[in-house]
Amino acid sequence: MPLTHRKDLGLLALRLGTGGVLLAHGSQKLFGWFGGAGIEGTARGMEQMGFTPGRESALAAGLGEAGGGLLLALGLATPAAGAAAAGAMAGAAAVHAPAGFFAQGGGLEYPAFLGFVAACLGLSGPGRFSLDHASRHRLDRPATVGMAFALSAAAATVVLNRRAATLAAAEAEAEAEAEAEA
Repeated sequence: MPLTHRKDLGLLALRLGTGGVLLAHGSQKLFGWFGGAGIEGTARGMEQMGFTPGRESALAAGLGEAGGGLLLALGLATPAAGAAAAGAMAGAAAVHAPAGFFAQGGGLEYPAFLGFVAACLGLSGPGRFSLDHASRHRLDRPATVGMAFALSAAAATVVLNRRAATLAAAEAEAEAEAEAEA
């Protein structure tokens, strides 16, 4: 088997595995599949984690994971898919960051790794065994890569900054209530 075909098979396996995991996690959020909370439960959880408004945050996270995962698995619009999934995982990693790095302690290892792999696939391209290749890369152009990752980074920055402000305001309110009770 030629080396290029081996690389294309490797990219296919990586896309299917990573895309499948992301699709499953997003489906938990959106539809309640695989033991997930569904959109309403996820919205409540998102608000408790400081992501407001909760429903819109749940939709964005679920679509970034499920939509990005499905598109990665198919190898369709690969730069946008990788960027969307990486952006969603940036939010998840931020939630887990206070617990440290390793997953067994609730750390950011798992979402960070999924985001890293999704970003790498978005940057590297899907390989020969993909819908992007079949469509002559109409949705996988160099300009698409830059635009997709710039938009994803900007959106993640806005969301994470808003979350930080929400958490800081909640902490200040709790401190003021504790002082008032004392």
